[in-house]
Amino acid sequence: MSYYQPGILATPVPPQARHMFFALESVEALPVALDNLMQLVDGKSAVVGFGESLIKALHVQIDGLRTFPALTGVGVENPSTQHALWCWLHGEDRGELLNRSNVIAAALAPALRLVQMNETFRHMTGHDLTGFEDGTENPHDAAAVTAALVGEGVDGTVGGSFAAIQQWQHDLKGFHGLSADEKDNIMGRRLSDNEEIDDAPVSAHVKRTAQESFAPEAFVVRRSMPWIEGDRAGLMFLAFGFSLDAFEAQLRRMSGLEDGITDGLYRISRPITGGYYWCPPLKDGRLDLRALRVG
Repeated sequence: MSYYQPGILATPVPPQARHMFFALESVEALPVALDNLMQLVDGKSAVVGFGESLIKALHVQIDGLRTFPALTGVGVENPSTQHALWCWLHGEDRGELLNRSNVIAAALAPALRLVQMNETFRHMTGHDLTGFEDGTENPHDAAAVTAALVGEGVDGTVGGSFAAIQQWQHDLKGFHGLSADEKDNIMGRRLSDNEEIDDAPVSAHVKRTAQESFAPEAFVVRRSMPWIEGDRAGLMFLAFGFSLDAFEAQLRRMSGLEDGITDGLYRISRPITGGYYWCPPLKDGRLDLRALRVG
């Protein structure tokens, strides 16, 4: 099973990570930049994904890849801040991640310019800053492989994955001002023991996003991690799927576009970014960019 970027499915989420987002500056300089990227990214300590604009600049097409939609729901907004390239660095030490990110940014210039960087970290054993456990309903083992990875297709696509990323900013002061019951009903789980609440309101997050309740079922593999920047904080939501359809179906329902009922999560948090990326598979331990007609 070495045909995919192993950082996609590795558990638990890493202790420290960095999300790097790049804008395309020079198409002419892309060949050298992509060759450098293949040398630096192993798919384990660094996962990389390509945005639609970069794919189009290479005059190729990846079936299923599209730009993140700016979804306006019932009183809620899901912005699109799509970028050309995304790199997710994993590690144990923030200083080591800083040094690696500087090396990658330099190696991609002048073709690609770093325009956004977010540091994330594992909280407790994989919890959101609200205290709720994240990714409780994640598929595991073979089910995770099926949910997250492209299982068939042309050379250079099998083992690939699609990443959906949203940076959510929490109102933690507002959240902590709520009663215990209000907190539990927003999520549909008890904060005390993470057990699902059978009679939670229909707006509860776990009811809005119950993966088996969609047709077809909308299973994804979540690898979300918290972030803190000054007095701002929240969750960097990250989900991998064999297509983007499952995530988008969940987001539309959360936003009230399916039945007019918005997810309770919007009471205490708002997405401030959004992007879709195609994560190529590996071949012989390196990024397999044959689908891009590279390498």
